[in-house]
Amino acid sequence: MIRDARVLRAGFVPREVEHRDAEVNHLSSVLEPITNGEPADTAIVTGPSGVGKTCISKFVTERLREEVLDVEATYVNCWRNYSRFRTLYQILDDIGATIDIHRQSTPHDELIDRLQQYDGPRTVVILDEVDQLEDPSLIYDLHSMEQFAVICIANKEEELFSRVDDRLVSRLRSSEHVRMDKYHNEQLYDILSARTKWGLEKDVITDKQLYQIADAAAGDARLAIGMLRSAASTADRENCEEITNDMLLDAAEDARAQIKQKSLDSLTPHQRVVYDIVRDHGPIGPSEIHERYTEDVDDPRTKRTIRTYLSKMAQYNLLEAKGTSRDREYSLVDSAAASPVS
Repeated sequence: MIRDARVLRAGFVPREVEHRDAEVNHLSSVLEPITNGEPADTAIVTGPSGVGKTCISKFVTERLREEVLDVEATYVNCWRNYSRFRTLYQILDDIGATIDIHRQSTPHDELIDRLQQYDGPRTVVILDEVDQLEDPSLIYDLHSMEQFAVICIANKEEELFSRVDDRLVSRLRSSEHVRMDKYHNEQLYDILSARTKWGLEKDVITDKQLYQIADAAAGDARLAIGMLRSAASTADRENCEEITNDMLLDAAEDARAQIKQKSLDSLTPHQRVVYDIVRDHGPIGPSEIHERYTEDVDDPRTKRTIRTYLSKMAQYNLLEAKGTSRDREYSLVDSAAASPVS
């Protein structure tokens, strides 16, 4: 049933990216100065979850490394590495510069100095979920180092800008912006069809079933590929020669549950406190959330930061917001209301 499991994984970067030619060309043009040994501008890639932001960033970077010998790349998931130290350490580790750095005792300034002294190949730094950084000034530090080209990935520009100081906002606004929209059903079908061609045996799933997955995923390629992977895994485990409609129904629920759990596992400690408050007391407004939150933690973040947390969790379908900005209330997402495979 499964010919190449890698193709069905969420983080897989294909040799050809479907329906993102304009975005790929735009990002490639931003990084092009590196091919001539010159510094490249910072790029900001934005769009909702599941539109391929990470995929095209990695795709363009890998294509650049194929063309140019002296180019390296590092990828940092800032949701997982949200502290300044962890992000800096990840970058230094990827470029082989963490010798004699001690996680417990090395000052942050020493990590910055280590980056500034780096004299190896020019390096593309992909900061995924960059709006999750506890200290966004790190972007400014990297932006000022010519040996590094920075790709910042976020859901929304305004949420990134709202958390940085004026000098960085000015720099970021003048950066190149690659904006991505949700996929249409036909585009999702093409993506699924390509994954099926390379990842599965022939004739194990019909075109109609692929369209059903595309429709249920509602523009989210990550969810669509997750459904295909889950259904194929079930069919393979049960030694079936083809994927059935019942398997697709179960796969939709399973894929959503896996994505939700992964998002929950990625929450920072402070975000988890906010999520638990909404879970236990929702529907609930931002002011009351902040009041309860400040009672539960020792080092509370600002109201603005909590609103950013709430917006982020809404974008990842962990929470849903109802009402206008004045009377908005948050509650857990009703998973039963998600688009079914039909």
